[in-house]
Amino acid sequence: MAVQGEDRLKAENERLRAELAEQRSRSGEDERQLERYASDLRDIFKAERARAEELRDSYVATVRALTNAVEARDAYTGKHAERVAAYGLLLTRGIEPALADDPQTEFGFLLHDVGKVAIPDQVLHKPEDLRSDETRVMRRHVVIGWEIVSRVPFLERAAEIVRAHHERWDGTGYPDGLAGEEIPLAARIFSVADTLDALTTDRPYRRGVSMPEACEVISRAAGSQFDSAVVAQLVATPHEVLESIRDQTE
Repeated sequence: MAVQGEDRLKAENERLRAELAEQRSRSGEDERQLERYASDLRDIFKAERARAEELRDSYVATVRALTNAVEARDAYTGKHAERVAAYGLLLTRGIEPALADDPQTEFGFLLHDVGKVAIPDQVLHKPEDLRSDETRVMRRHVVIGWEIVSRVPFLERAAEIVRAHHERWDGTGYPDGLAGEEIPLAARIFSVADTLDALTTDRPYRRGVSMPEACEVISRAAGSQFDSAVVAQLVATPHEVLESIRDQTE
């Protein structure tokens, strides 16, 4: 009986060892399969990322083509859209980094004046002050631009900047009379960047002021024309950094 018991125990041990070996084999195969899956996923991710980058590049090319079409009609501003976008993105990174990382923010900055393609030359290029009726025509460019941009599926948030970039913190801007935080943050930031470029750029009717002078002018309008938090970010930015952007895009 003892011999039979030992034989049964040996047989059971051998069976268990065989099952363990089989499980280890299956486990090893599972691990190798998981490694293959992981490798395939990495390859797919790389390919998708490359396609996404190609698609974004095509979007950027489209946006820049539209921007160039606007600046071709208003050539004296030079690379205005490029400078304002650079100023705006710099301020945005200091205020809301995620917003700066959204490509639509840059697109909205670049396309802010796209509606000017529909403004008559006699109004767009008039050297004297505009009459009230001409001012109404000029102000239509924000709504026209919004109508153009909002029809493009990948530019919905950019369209908000285009429409709201002439709104004022105190609610006296246009076209919708938005006030305070009703104005999209990106549009509030853009407003400061746009004014900075306007003040520091030479125009046919005046010379541009220095960067410190422009920042002082903008600071005086904090809480009325501009969001005070955005102005504070501008003031905290070294003048030499702002001047570097201006010099690189002249």
